[in-house]
Amino acid sequence: MVDVARLAGVSQQTVSRVVNGSDNVAADVRERVERAIAQLRYRPNPAARALANRRSMNIGIVSFGLAQYGPSVALTGIADEARRSGYATNLVTLGAVDRSSMRSALDHLVADLVDGIVVLAPLTSAVHAVQGFDAAVPLVAFEPGGVPSGSTVVTDEEAGARLATEHLLGLGHRTVHHLAGPAGWLATEARIRGWTSALGTAGRVLRPALAGDWSTCSGYRAGAELAADPDLTAVYAANDQMALGLLAAFADAGLRVPADVSVVGFDDIPEARYFRPGLSTVRFDFEAVGRLAVDRILALMGADDVQHVTIPAVGADLVPRASTAAPRSSHRPPA
Repeated sequence: MVDVARLAGVSQQTVSRVVNGSDNVAADVRERVERAIAQLRYRPNPAARALANRRSMNIGIVSFGLAQYGPSVALTGIADEARRSGYATNLVTLGAVDRSSMRSALDHLVADLVDGIVVLAPLTSAVHAVQGFDAAVPLVAFEPGGVPSGSTVVTDEEAGARLATEHLLGLGHRTVHHLAGPAGWLATEARIRGWTSALGTAGRVLRPALAGDWSTCSGYRAGAELAADPDLTAVYAANDQMALGLLAAFADAGLRVPADVSVVGFDDIPEARYFRPGLSTVRFDFEAVGRLAVDRILALMGADDVQHVTIPAVGADLVPRASTAAPRSSHRPPA
């Protein structure tokens, strides 16, 4: 740092402010310092920076369900935003979520002196396990379909489910069947609520939801069952992998999508557009969820009162593709 300061003709304190991203540096001075840094190939010492800031420059993450699209993409957003902010990440993964395992993971991260913790908590049990834990560092949880607060980042899964269901009703389908996710997942519950709400508002028949487990195999099994219903014209699946299973089962049963039955998924995984037919689905920006979580951690480090400012829920977008259409004429509702 001494050499950079000498070459740029500034103090070491000025170099430190530039390195740490301070706005309190004139543009021409910043440019001189950055040129000196590039010329000397100077790299800041992370340990010294952490000591000066009294921070470890690490953010802890407790995760579960990384095989699922939403949590895995949110994790990418967390890691990317942390890195852009000069932080490393320390990941603890859980095979099962109960109060003991969650507390053990949180204690481990606190003992590692992380500056904040993000909990990817897609399960009701994870939410309960975190409640009441005094981490002594800022803690933010990602709760899909949860309740927005100052320490939770949520996706509005219920609104997304309404979009999917209303899309099918708007095409003229009398009702919409639902293939739900597994019990205990916040997203499962919220996506059922949105589907139920949309059908209730429209005054349509509510059929019992079928239970899947997020997998393509469970979607195929449900599709084989649904294909036997002569009145079936539309299905909303709680994720795209299960929707893929539905498409395969309907094809094997001789049903054409969307001529005989329309299918909507959820998540908009990268492969969804390449399904045959291309899958209509609901998109969330899960990377934005991760970025929001890190932003709130960093904000909480600087001001306790930020805790009282609710983080807005991340909204959903409908992505219509070729798997949805108006029902065949024999199933159209009366005018």
